[in-house]
Amino acid sequence: MEVWTARSALADRPSGPEIFLLRFYGNADRADRWVAAEAGMWNNRAVEVWGMNYPGFGGSTGPARLARLGSAALTAFDELQKAAGDRPIIVFGASLGTTTALHIAAHRKIAGLILHNPPALRQIILRQFGWWNLWLFAGPMALKIPAALDSVANARAVHVPAIFLLAEHDEVVAPKYQRLVVDAYAGEKRIIPLPGAGHNSPMDAAALANFHQALDWLAPR
Repeated sequence: MEVWTARSALADRPSGPEIFLLRFYGNADRADRWVAAEAGMWNNRAVEVWGMNYPGFGGSTGPARLARLGSAALTAFDELQKAAGDRPIIVFGASLGTTTALHIAAHRKIAGLILHNPPALRQIILRQFGWWNLWLFAGPMALKIPAALDSVANARAVHVPAIFLLAEHDEVVAPKYQRLVVDAYAGEKRIIPLPGAGHNSPMDAAALANFHQALDWLAPR
């Protein structure tokens, strides 16, 4: 399994990182494209970012299967925890990556979560695609979603603070399916709407300012 790492400028000082960030990306994306840029966004904090390539992506061996994501994510977390020691770990997932982030949060001790456009996979299959085939195909397909990636069930089991970034015009994960995860979440949460944003839209200046304020709540200095 391949994990890419990068540090913010402050994390290169002798005392090292104060916070570790375990990052999971969307389907078909890769960690090696983003970790260095994302570490640079944390220059006002001493952060080390670990980004995992899913099985079958980048240098991680295949096959690429949903059933492998949960265990691979826990393996990455356990390795990071060895490096972090007693320093806090925040798990950040986008799109498909939110399913693995929530799986970790339900099974490991973490400091907090950041979830960007979280899909409720089973509910999307049943409610968005089930009607046209009378649920004859959608029902069995929904049952094949691994329990580890059931974000609604995992959200009910997680109590650490979380930031939700929700695109208003998400064309991939409809907002109503994101809200299923948000509403099920048992922990304290801060919701940052992204007005006018699509699934992969970058945050504008106003949203970024709100995000930085939320980070001060999630990981106080």
